[in-house]
Amino acid sequence: MKKLDLNGSWKMKSVNDTEWLEVTVPGSVMNDLLSHGKIDDPFYRDNEGYAYDIASKDYQYTRTFEADNKLLTYEHIIIRFDGLDTISTIKVNGHLIANTNNMHRTYEFDVKPYIIVGKNQIEVTLHSPIQYITEKQKEIKLWGVTDAIEGFPHIRKGHSMFGWDWGPQIPDLGIWRNVSILAWNTGRIEDVYITQDHRENEVGLNVRIQAEKKEQDKLTARVKVTDPTGEIIEIREQAMNGSEENIAIDVKNPQLWWPNGYGDQPLYLVEVTTLDEEGIIDEKTFTIGLRTITVKHEPDQWGKSFEFVVNGLPIFAMGANYIPEDNLLPRNSAERTETLINDCVEANFNMIRVWGGGIYPEDYFFDICDRKGLIVWQDFMFACSMYDLNDEFRETVEQEVIDNMKRIRHHASLGIWCGNNEVEEAWVHWGDMPDDDYKHKADYIKLFEFIIPELAKKYDPQTFYWSSSPSSGGGFNEPRNPNEGDMHYWEVWHGLKPFSEYEKFHFRFCSEFGFQSFPAMKTIETFTEPEDRNIFSYVMEKHQKNGAANGKILFYLSENFLYPKDFDSLLYASQLLQAEAIKYGVEHWRRNRGRCMGSLYWQLNDCWPVASWSSVDYFGRWKALHYFAKKFYSPILLSLREDGSNVEIHVTNETKETVNARIEWKLRKNTSDVLQEGTVIAEINGLKANLCETLSFEKLLTKENRRNTYVECTLFVNDEEISSTTLLFVKPKHFNFLNPELTFAVNETSETFEISINAHAFAKYIELDLKSADCKFNDNYFDLSKGTTKTITVKKESLSKALDLAQFKQELSIRSVYDIA
Repeated sequence: MKKLDLNGSWKMKSVNDTEWLEVTVPGSVMNDLLSHGKIDDPFYRDNEGYAYDIASKDYQYTRTFEADNKLLTYEHIIIRFDGLDTISTIKVNGHLIANTNNMHRTYEFDVKPYIIVGKNQIEVTLHSPIQYITEKQKEIKLWGVTDAIEGFPHIRKGHSMFGWDWGPQIPDLGIWRNVSILAWNTGRIEDVYITQDHRENEVGLNVRIQAEKKEQDKLTARVKVTDPTGEIIEIREQAMNGSEENIAIDVKNPQLWWPNGYGDQPLYLVEVTTLDEEGIIDEKTFTIGLRTITVKHEPDQWGKSFEFVVNGLPIFAMGANYIPEDNLLPRNSAERTETLINDCVEANFNMIRVWGGGIYPEDYFFDICDRKGLIVWQDFMFACSMYDLNDEFRETVEQEVIDNMKRIRHHASLGIWCGNNEVEEAWVHWGDMPDDDYKHKADYIKLFEFIIPELAKKYDPQTFYWSSSPSSGGGFNEPRNPNEGDMHYWEVWHGLKPFSEYEKFHFRFCSEFGFQSFPAMKTIETFTEPEDRNIFSYVMEKHQKNGAANGKILFYLSENFLYPKDFDSLLYASQLLQAEAIKYGVEHWRRNRGRCMGSLYWQLNDCWPVASWSSVDYFGRWKALHYFAKKFYSPILLSLREDGSNVEIHVTNETKETVNARIEWKLRKNTSDVLQEGTVIAEINGLKANLCETLSFEKLLTKENRRNTYVECTLFVNDEEISSTTLLFVKPKHFNFLNPELTFAVNETSETFEISINAHAFAKYIELDLKSADCKFNDNYFDLSKGTTKTITVKKESLSKALDLAQFKQELSIRSVYDIA
């Protein structure tokens, strides 16, 4: 095999312009225009509006490459595009090679008849996605979310590129993944499928190899398996009698792959090679984990379960929903993704859901999840829309499914394929889809409940397929049934229900629920001028894509906090609201482990600087929610529940081991003086939730005392402090907070800064931040009683710029809820 890499330097221009720009492939039109200074930053102020005009034009990409005589002697010569965004015309040396219509596919086209010795020219014309969907929408009107450009469901392109209720309308276009020329005579590996048969102390691997082969060709297939320590388990060769060969290798005493929190993530290397008498022809490598992942969806006492079972162990899924990391895709990178996935691991995630309105992630996303132990819930790229299943659409979607299943299925992290996001629910509940449009309702059933599951059965039968999220099993049958399947719950937030509404439901698996907040001031400063810094300003509203959201934030603010004294305090208060809302739901569901078996909040990240539901903003800054997630997703969770004048103490143990817990509780005044105290001893079995004690304070909690009194609980396991939490008996706006007069001292080690904090009275939601730099604190947005010193650690490697001790002290800011008003 011979490969010519066609990445790198290309030329690009609008078809109506004469000026060619030197650009880089993989890349995109808007990123190239931005890097050449032809457009301003589309994320700044209201510059997003210019993107519509840019995406309304057609663009040409071109480059040349050299071909020698040897290349032309190969029997097969193809051009391979790993990603074209989206409607394209491809020419080689002036000859029309193909037209494409799907961003999510891999394309290969025969170019042998058109390649010449010497210089060859490739020309790719990318046609306006806006013009395309506008014309298609005139032919057949398809419904889609109103925050996106009308007609987007007609095109197989990341839906959210056309806008969403958290994302801008920047439908970029470009050659967004690798381009190459491949040449060979025989033996090219076309597909490898690795399946696992788990037996006692042994895993049988079956490696199915499909290669291009003519009958007279003498080919050998070789499989080499290496264990996580680098030791070779076995090398096996077999003659290929046809174009497909199966090679079986048994792994004795297998090291099992586990999700984060349940064990390690050992990975095995599988190398597949085809050879002839002259040597190696083609080779592919796969990193796999030995594990079983199933989804148990069976009748039980509450309805029908929905729980992930890994290596026979039912786990409580903890994580969030992932969207594209940048609207300009060339700015994504493995390093950026690894930072985000590390953020998930630090917050004790064991799962991440790839939402169906974006793009299928790059290979490195799954590689990182394999190494870090995050199970991937993988949606197919359909969301909140109706689709027209004509012949062209069906053909391209089927190939899209096949391409991505083949690419992703070997990963240890892959846990589930899901047909779409909220399409079934939209047909049944939203009232926007025409109920009498029987043709498109039938198209839905055909696509998501027949075509894709049949492809899944053929190409990845070892991974569970689920037709939609949320769903109770398909067929438009009660997709919001709280007692079956998975659930998206939005009454807290969209429905303006109080946080306590979560307690009315014991969903089997809550795969979406969320609450908005504003990003940090440092993030807002990147896209605003000082005069814009009011949440109702033109620019701030341009960076708030959910029309009613600012009003919702203020509504919930009025329910919970005093009115903030300034803009920055409002940002801070919004993040506290978000964190408390999600904490309330997660702790409730974790207290009911067994009935509920999963919590994936909306959303993990942002694709631009914006007010949204994310816990990590566009620049990677942790909001209060992400610091809270580190606590409410803790493997051993201490949670308190108020019931009138009673306080329930719960411990949820998401480890495999039994823990002996000691919980020290104190009923304190706002001065932090102790009114009552006690100790609770409890044994909590692995993978269980226990109500450890109910404390009654009926006599002490008069109406006035409720505003001056709080409970503090600290959890110890094996005499080590695991966590501490507090509970107010009134909303924060009605609690009589005293000025805590927070003080801090900073010490430096070779690798860290250590911040010691003290309070003169009870302080709630203590926030640490750096004025201009960024870092990660090992804890933040915490509560502190007088008489207790809290030490916070900052690893120097997490700093966005180097600081000495004096600079760090000068940069450090500290505040609590007392400072809001």
